[in-house]
Amino acid sequence: MISSPRIAVRILIALVAVGSTLSQAQDPQTQRKMGGAGAVVETYKATEDATGNPVQLNAYVFYPADHQPNDRRAAIVFFFGGGWKSGTPSQFLEHCRYLSSRGMVAITADYRVLGRQGTKALKCVADGKSAVRWVRKNADRLGVDVNRVAAGGGSAGGHVAACTGVIEGFEEPGEDLTVSSRPDAMALFNPAVVLAAINGRPPLDPEKVDGLEDRMGTSPKKLSPVHHVGKNAPPTILFHGRADDTVPYWTAEAFRDAMVGSGNRCELIGFDGQGHGFFNHGRGNNENYEKTIRELDRFLVSIGFLSPQSPDETSPIPN
Repeated sequence: MISSPRIAVRILIALVAVGSTLSQAQDPQTQRKMGGAGAVVETYKATEDATGNPVQLNAYVFYPADHQPNDRRAAIVFFFGGGWKSGTPSQFLEHCRYLSSRGMVAITADYRVLGRQGTKALKCVADGKSAVRWVRKNADRLGVDVNRVAAGGGSAGGHVAACTGVIEGFEEPGEDLTVSSRPDAMALFNPAVVLAAINGRPPLDPEKVDGLEDRMGTSPKKLSPVHHVGKNAPPTILFHGRADDTVPYWTAEAFRDAMVGSGNRCELIGFDGQGHGFFNHGRGNNENYEKTIRELDRFLVSIGFLSPQSPDETSPIPN
């Protein structure tokens, strides 16, 4: 029994504070950073962590300067890397700023990870599918063309994006499955697209392979994009460092070969001497960031997601 009203108030305040923390997937600093960079903060999903506590997942939306709600623009939603354990949506902040300057609705989305919500990779994939579905479901309000929605990401986030494009199932229970969670294009940056052996060749070092099923929360092959590539997969561009010792370059080649072999469009652009995360904004002098964003621009123009530019009107890359 609580004998003091003052004690009761303190307990109530503490409970509210804990509940507020549990309901947020990202830290307040990240949310302030994204808002300060011009993002409109939207909640795309209310879900739970591994112990059943509520989690609110945000989408950080960057609109073109002249955007109107009745526009029907192409959109892209990015997923951050971090080994399905960590990471923040700010990884793709500058990609979003650039693509919104070019006329896209560009989004970087949060998703559940082991370090914050205690969840496994299959929940990351479910959240990725929810984010793509959310864009389509809210297309009229967001000013988006439902037939031009791309998914992108780096490393584990590239895995999430690839899964939305080629793997069936792993949808969030209770969502409207009549709204597709499959993107119309993919932009993958050093993605983990091979999670099980191909012709007896393991994709990772033996010790990493041994722990992979626990990290996935299911059989790795079920979440290995290369093993699920079929006809009519979304057109894809893939960036990978040839010196990547975290996600071997040959795995990107294997995914490209599986895509092309099934009649799909897939461009692989390799970068000599570059390791994992080489494309990130702020890495070195941003040379590789600028190269990859320009190649992504070209690819998006080629599939009708962006309008072409003349050489004298090339959009500057925001710093």
